Amino acid sequence: MATKQPPAYSEGSIRVLKGLEPVKQRPGMYTRTDNPLHILQEVIDNAADEALAGHGKKIRVNLHTDGSVSVEDDGRGIPFGMHPEEKAPVIELVFTRLHAGGKFDKGQGGAYSFSGGLHGVGVSVTNALSRRMEVVSYREGQVARLVFEGGDVTEPLKVQAGGADDRRQGTTVRVWPDARYFESAALPMSELTHLLRSKAVLMPGVSVTLFNEKTRDTQTWQFKAGLRDYLQQTLTGDPVIPLFEGEGYADNGHESFAEGEGAAWCVAFTEDGQPVRESYVNLIPTSAGGTHESGLRDGLFQAVKSFIELHALLPKGVKLLPEDVFARASYVLSAKVLDPQFQGQIKERLNSRDAVRLVSSYVRPALELWLNQHVDYGKKLAELAIRTAQTRQRAGQKVEKRKGSGVAVLPGKLTDCESRDTAHNEVFLVEGDSAGGSAKMGRDKESQAILPLRGKVLNTWEVERDRLFANNEIHDISVAIGVDPHGAADEPDLSGLRYGKVCILSDADVDGSHIQVLLLTLFFRHFPKLIEAGHVYVARPPLFRVDAPARGKKPASKMYALDEGELTAILDKLRKDGVREGAWSISRFKGLGEMSPEQLWETTLNPDTRRLLPVQLGDLDFAGTEALMTQLMGKGEAAARRELMELHGDSIEIDV
Repeated sequence: MATKQPPAYSEGSIRVLKGLEPVKQRPGMYTRTDNPLHILQEVIDNAADEALAGHGKKIRVNLHTDGSVSVEDDGRGIPFGMHPEEKAPVIELVFTRLHAGGKFDKGQGGAYSFSGGLHGVGVSVTNALSRRMEVVSYREGQVARLVFEGGDVTEPLKVQAGGADDRRQGTTVRVWPDARYFESAALPMSELTHLLRSKAVLMPGVSVTLFNEKTRDTQTWQFKAGLRDYLQQTLTGDPVIPLFEGEGYADNGHESFAEGEGAAWCVAFTEDGQPVRESYVNLIPTSAGGTHESGLRDGLFQAVKSFIELHALLPKGVKLLPEDVFARASYVLSAKVLDPQFQGQIKERLNSRDAVRLVSSYVRPALELWLNQHVDYGKKLAELAIRTAQTRQRAGQKVEKRKGSGVAVLPGKLTDCESRDTAHNEVFLVEGDSAGGSAKMGRDKESQAILPLRGKVLNTWEVERDRLFANNEIHDISVAIGVDPHGAADEPDLSGLRYGKVCILSDADVDGSHIQVLLLTLFFRHFPKLIEAGHVYVARPPLFRVDAPARGKKPASKMYALDEGELTAILDKLRKDGVREGAWSISRFKGLGEMSPEQLWETTLNPDTRRLLPVQLGDLDFAGTEALMTQLMGKGEAAARRELMELHGDSIEIDV
């Protein structure tokens, strides 16, 4: 019987997707595919960006009876002349070319200093996933019309004099979403109305209208005092103190931030009811929060903590954490960030590290001043935060008592944290004593513990469980985390677990990766229930630091890259910002020990700015993962490993 030959892998196997093909093949990488709302939001965001830039006062969304949706604005109108380099009409490029847009240019004189559309793929994705799209641009006394079907131009650009409409400015985009790409073709009306209403809240004076052709219903939102009105209308509990409202933006000479960067906020503290929490960056709703929300939390906490210390209000034995202040806070936060970095294409979470400091630096002094001007209200807020802290600490003590008093003596090299709240506490297993030293100085002593490991950890894949404790490092890890070694079929007692997160922290180089693998092997083989319950994490320290000079409105800054790919992206961005080649300097960290405590905190330990990956089992079941691990880590598996490397060697990156 002839053996079946595997398909040949050759030059012809490589396929290059052109134009909008990548979007059609993998729509989930570019948008939400449960319904078409997000592709329509891309069009609405463009209209909002015009208003944000001061060029429009009206946005109108029409739901047509044929299932299409049109968005009209009175902005500047999309330019329709020929692009100087691409030799195609600009309006056509915007809707057919990924990474083409007017929002990359952030320097002086850029068309959009602050905008939500950033990646330049927005409306081209809308076009790719629509049966038909009609675009009309009114600009400089002329009207331009263009029609697409399935992302391709079917009626080329036609420009004519505006006639009676020669003074009209703006853009109208009508979209027929293609139902093939979505689980449901129906629009979630509550989400759409919430989105439009929030745009009006964030742009006081701009009117936003939704018209339904089928029901003839019209809803219009326009707010004069946006955030306060909105929060008061949506709160479910009674505020303990009056709403705290404010805003702060950097001026031209600010040493850390670009002119115009900052935030507006309105915060309410309530004893009951479900907290209302909404945040936006350049009018884009960030449903998963991000670093701007972390900045708000930090600013509120520091201000309340400072007030409590000033008035000596903290009872003995009570430790105040940021969550104690933030737990009962409802807020609407609108941040302006010149060059925001979002997580994922649908921009649901802000990742820009500087946003923590940006928002906190305006919120903290404003709240400190307000609390000290209204001392009675300040004391009420302090009481609320202290009560929350006492409740949290009592819950932690109950867990401590259940553990019993027969706790093993903790290893001497463990630098423990002060809190006993398991849910908040973290332990970092750190490669090397020097890195351990930096980590000890850079950590948050309240909730972060450090356990330095000397040298390479033992490969425990084929070590019997009762022989594990012969190895000092493994003995110390087990005692520190408070859980005994166990197997996949066991039901271990996890009530003694001392940390909610067990984080592996090793160098970003090859040796560090090896230590990471050995520790993951230990946890998978001998502590599998910790992985299953979501307690094991891998910290990702950066490999490179880039010192960038001042550029345009942006002051000089330090940027960190995890790997070569991120480094290339940072350098490409600096070139786009007009920084001349080589004006930056690049440092490569040889190891964690080279980082100062401040750098280690900022890049790897700070919960607001670090990258911490949860360890989870992939697509394989436990038995499948175990078989693969045996091939990788087993002593008698050299032949199986060689075969695996021959099969998958091309997909591995090697750091020499």
